[in-house]
Amino acid sequence: MKAAESPAQVNPPAASEAHSLAVVVIGRNEGERLRRCLESVEPRADLVVYVDSGSTDDSVEMALARGALVVNLDMTLPFTAARARNAGFRRAREKLPEADYVQFVDGDCEVDADWIHEASKFLDDRTDVAAVTGRRRERFPDRSVYNWLCDLDWQWPAGQVLAFGGDVLIRVGALEQVGGYRDDLIAGEEPELCVRLRAQGWKIWNLPRNMTAHDANMMRFSQWWKRTTRTGFAYAEGAHLHGAPPERHWVRETRSGWIWGAIVPLMILAALPIAGPYALLGFLIYPLQILRLTIRQSGTPWRRLVRSWFIVLGKFPQALGQLKFLTSQAIGRKAGLIEYK
Repeated sequence: MKAAESPAQVNPPAASEAHSLAVVVIGRNEGERLRRCLESVEPRADLVVYVDSGSTDDSVEMALARGALVVNLDMTLPFTAARARNAGFRRAREKLPEADYVQFVDGDCEVDADWIHEASKFLDDRTDVAAVTGRRRERFPDRSVYNWLCDLDWQWPAGQVLAFGGDVLIRVGALEQVGGYRDDLIAGEEPELCVRLRAQGWKIWNLPRNMTAHDANMMRFSQWWKRTTRTGFAYAEGAHLHGAPPERHWVRETRSGWIWGAIVPLMILAALPIAGPYALLGFLIYPLQILRLTIRQSGTPWRRLVRSWFIVLGKFPQALGQLKFLTSQAIGRKAGLIEYK
């Protein structure tokens, strides 16, 4: 890794200087969503790079027709979003070496009209900030409870934060300083990158405004289950990589998944030979936990209850994801992508 430099030493364009900006879009078979994504960034970028990961629709042709540079990801290698973003970033640096900032965006998102300008201005003024993010909103939160849950997931406090998600405007020098994303992570690659950025003294900032509109398109319980399993995998791998003090990255989340998704139910079942059917009363701890979370949350009673139900239920697929990570570690084989779309 490159020797540590202070944030102010790494590619800080003066506030009075015009900055150059590239956009990296990643996607596969996004169709109309990709068209909207490209349209939203074209007027605001000096360069648009689209990284395609094996689309069978007309995504590549559409991107080329709109003037984007296209990178066809080598699909003989295991796919990760991190690898796609790194490939797009390398291509952007080749074609626009003077770029100060790069906006990463997923192909199923549409960037707000004023986001890039305002976020770039923020980075101009704050040379200690490596990356700035904003509010990702679900385009159709009322189409399914799973879309609605995604919309809630994107709500982060304004100001300095620990991490960003897939959509972010980031300082090129900062990204290069830490070596980009980790190609081998199948999930949780953005918070892991943020750990390394913060270790170099950089700050991550969340602006209190809309950034992108996202289309999760989750209509089935199985999709939610797989997505939550992937979250559990990311928690376990993140804790494995950066769980030591002082970072303790995702240690609490991993512990919670193990306790509620595995240890508690196994202890109850283990008590059956001793306590008989009365041991099953131990499962009442789950509705009590749902009630506790419902009381602590804001919103209408029904929405609070539904969200609490899914928070508690989600501990089971999270535990499965964590087990999947441990299994892959034990056998020395990288786990495959956990896709929900």
